[in-house]
Amino acid sequence: MSTDVAATSVLTLLATIDPSVVDPSLAVLLQSGPGGVGDLVFGVLLWLLEQWYWLLDWVYYFTGLEMIDPRYRYMQRAILVGLCVGVMAPLIGTFLVHRQLALIGDALAHTGFAGVAVGLFLNAVLDLGVSPYLTAVIVAMIAALFIELISEVTDAYNDVSMAIVLSTGFALGTTLISLNAGGLAVGVNQFLFGNLSTVSPQSAAILLVLFAVIVGTVALTRNQLLYVTFDETAAAVSGISVNWYNRVMVMLTAMVVVGAMQIMGVILVAAMLVVPVAGATQVSRSFSESLLVSVVLAELAVLLGIAVAYYAGVTAGGVIVLVAVGIYVCAVVAGKVQSARGGQVTPDMGSIDVEGRDVGPTTDDD
Repeated sequence: MSTDVAATSVLTLLATIDPSVVDPSLAVLLQSGPGGVGDLVFGVLLWLLEQWYWLLDWVYYFTGLEMIDPRYRYMQRAILVGLCVGVMAPLIGTFLVHRQLALIGDALAHTGFAGVAVGLFLNAVLDLGVSPYLTAVIVAMIAALFIELISEVTDAYNDVSMAIVLSTGFALGTTLISLNAGGLAVGVNQFLFGNLSTVSPQSAAILLVLFAVIVGTVALTRNQLLYVTFDETAAAVSGISVNWYNRVMVMLTAMVVVGAMQIMGVILVAAMLVVPVAGATQVSRSFSESLLVSVVLAELAVLLGIAVAYYAGVTAGGVIVLVAVGIYVCAVVAGKVQSARGGQVTPDMGSIDVEGRDVGPTTDDD
């Protein structure tokens, strides 16, 4: 079945169910996809996006919120991306923070920027029409593997390998942008600082795929990742492939970074991996509780940040981070108040109860 025929078939099916749901921009997205299985995937993603539109249209009908007006489909997509990021970032960030790898987000964000530059360069020179966010995912995942390989092969500390990859990625990105082939430098600010209005149906579809992969992988490998996070030696002795799960973690981090880059930008994207998790650890007593609370805090920061950015006309990424930091400060205060009232002492970043047992630094009293 050709691409156009498959696309037409899916659109006809949607129109049969509800003629009002077929968004022209999403029709273009589907018709631009590859044939065969690709058409089916894009068809499913199109259907999911249309259901999201319908849901927010319904919310707008009852609330009258201007930023979710059906005329502003880009804002509806930006909210969807933000909500997905609010789950993905703390989901992976919780593991990273407790492994003291909080800065890996910065390294992969800069290599993600190099991936964007590669996509823009290929589109300008070869007219491939590929999404820069897709090339960013590929380049960031390759960079994530290099971070692990450099540490394994050279016995260098993780921060050394991260610094090398960060510098290389950003150097590659700036070099390609400076070539200015076909106007590469135009619009680069949206990738550096994020932009709500540039969340296209195609980039939202890519984000939904990343979301499914990340959540599914963590759900399947949660116990192994948890074991490796808190005790690599014991995990290796028990037969778990530590290097393999380390690579899985950094590759998932790369996916999160590229997904969040749409609204956060390269410069601020790493904050969503760290700040909500740091706030959650101040008021949580177990790993699972910390994970759940960090997701709640991240979602709160994203929704408030997007709302303030829309109504105030400012950059969303910066506002989201400022809101997240404000929530973190509130969490610190809440943790101190909890301790002062004689409640259970809040665990610090190096020690948190993992399903009924403390993992982390021990003392002579343990």
